[in-house]
Amino acid sequence: MIYFVGAGCGAPDLITVRGANLLKEADVVVWAGSLVNPELLKNCAENAEIFDSARMTLEETTEILVNAERNGKKCVRLHTGDPSIFGAIREQMDELKKRGIGYEIVPGVSSMFGAAASLKAEFTVPELTQTVIITRMEGRTPVPEREKIRELAKHGSTMVLFLSSSMIPSLVEELLEGAYTKNTPAAVVYKATWSDEKIVRGTLGTISSLAAAEGITKTALVLVGDFLDGSIEAAKSRLYDATFPTEFRK
Repeated sequence: MIYFVGAGCGAPDLITVRGANLLKEADVVVWAGSLVNPELLKNCAENAEIFDSARMTLEETTEILVNAERNGKKCVRLHTGDPSIFGAIREQMDELKKRGIGYEIVPGVSSMFGAAASLKAEFTVPELTQTVIITRMEGRTPVPEREKIRELAKHGSTMVLFLSSSMIPSLVEELLEGAYTKNTPAAVVYKATWSDEKIVRGTLGTISSLAAAEGITKTALVLVGDFLDGSIEAAKSRLYDATFPTEFRK
């Protein structure tokens, strides 16, 4: 069996128990060396074959997965964060389907949740924001026209931007075309939950220069929205309101 495993957002103890156990049992591990914390490889068996996919193509990684299956070996494809978010697993699964090879997906802690934890923030605050947009700035890889940043920014909701920290000045310009202003809170979290994590807080008017001063150009998330403004008094959740009955509480 082939397992697509989410490695979590960085800290080696944030991988799931299932994911860690599969690493221990795996005969073959293909890991995203440019993104995944190498500390996680300490979970691997001493005789496991380990391949770094950072310099490999889809065809090359597929060949390793297919050969592992044909030789009756348990194989883990270790992805950063949660593999379902910008994990490029669809194309890999398609290749396995063509060959009639079975696989399973083991979810992981996405970097967006690691970043929220580091920021001590809640993405969805009652009566302030109840929608989270997960997207990225258009770069060498295009995005659908309806998903351009300026279109999504019209909602003014919480936004988490992957793969965009190298383009923050252009990103800010696009965001300001929507419902945000230069005073909208923003943050950049570099390598969330890693030992060398960096957090930059500011507004859309300042975040570009603040991130540049820290030398952040990659491996970081950009987060935008009023959920970051700790000075706003948040409405309390109805879930724990004594006057709000539920099936468990009168």
